Amino acid sequence: MVIKDYYSLNEASQILGKSKETLRRWDREGKFTATREPISQYRIYKKEQINSLLKQLSVELEDTVDNAVTPIQEYKVLELFAGAGGLAVGMEKAGIKCVALNEIDKWACQTLRKNRPNWNVLEGDIQSFNFTKYRHEVDIVTGGFPCQAFSYAGKKLGFKDARGTLFYEFARVVKQVKPLICIGENVKGLLSHEKGKTIEGMVSILDEIGYNVVPVQVLKAIHYKVPQKRERVILVGVRKDIDTKYEYPKPHSKVYNLVDALKKGELYHCDVPKSEGSKYPEHKKEVLDLVPQMGYWRNLPLDIQKEYMGKSFYLGGGKTGIARRIGWDEPSLTLTCSPAQKQTERCHPEETRPFTIREYARIQTFPDEWKFCGSISQQYKQIGNAVPCNLGQEIGYSIVKFLNTHYLSLSNPK
Repeated sequence: MVIKDYYSLNEASQILGKSKETLRRWDREGKFTATREPISQYRIYKKEQINSLLKQLSVELEDTVDNAVTPIQEYKVLELFAGAGGLAVGMEKAGIKCVALNEIDKWACQTLRKNRPNWNVLEGDIQSFNFTKYRHEVDIVTGGFPCQAFSYAGKKLGFKDARGTLFYEFARVVKQVKPLICIGENVKGLLSHEKGKTIEGMVSILDEIGYNVVPVQVLKAIHYKVPQKRERVILVGVRKDIDTKYEYPKPHSKVYNLVDALKKGELYHCDVPKSEGSKYPEHKKEVLDLVPQMGYWRNLPLDIQKEYMGKSFYLGGGKTGIARRIGWDEPSLTLTCSPAQKQTERCHPEETRPFTIREYARIQTFPDEWKFCGSISQQYKQIGNAVPCNLGQEIGYSIVKFLNTHYLSLSNPK
């Protein structure tokens, strides 16, 4: 068996856009049969199986999808929790003007100012800013608010109950500014946080301040020209006096792989530029030298598995991010804020090292000319936390389409 020609259940789920439970059911029913990994007996799938099914599933997607649309007038966005600008760059590419960005991290603010001196960067804690002057000035408020737990004891999931959380601040700004549409984004785990009560509370709060929430969706970055298996929850609120329907961007059938990120091709006109990056300690490098492309710790000799994994070796779960080497012909796993953490290792396909800063940025679809400020670790943090620029652009197009439709309806009433 050549392990690099196989995908785990989790990887197959992400690539195919189907839940793990669906794949388990298909396996039981004989519709899409898994092979069993020799040691763990976990389900694994042949690459040929995945490719064949992808071709079948692509019929369900629009092979000629083009979400691009031109604004019929100038649209303006206020961005909160802006980070290093991944979403803002995407919005800019979609033709939306960034009026102001708020961010607390000083290095991320330096990154924003370095790349866009004309942007109005509001550096500091969001709680210290009043945004009422932007009412009637912006059409959109966006924000990748960090997820914080609410306290539910005796609460009604209302606006005031959320005080002290960053979602409250997001909602406070939306209430102050009253944009036509607001877009929040977060990790996929938000949906299951507190058994669904957190997202329920957020929807309730947006409803309370005057916004109808579009059915929440998880957007898979690999379906939006991003060579990375990243998933983001998108929370869309449309002001209640607006009669226009918002539609999420349509998914593309083509999936880009790591080679598309780091080599000359459709995504980039040249190979990835050289840059600084982290290094593995020698003992870790000796272990990862033994891992093939698309392999992980289970590809190591048994004695090294036990030594490297320690007590984790005897626990359940696949732990497929440990000692993981990414292959050229697969999308990268989701990038994290630190490229060399043991639980989320992302090793270069040919060289035994983490991805460099510019490689990280490419996988997040930042332009090569976008420079990051701060130490190496601070740059990794900024990039790892970002919304992939191409995903931001596709979301931007969906907003432009929504606003075009709204303003056209005003000029051409029924």
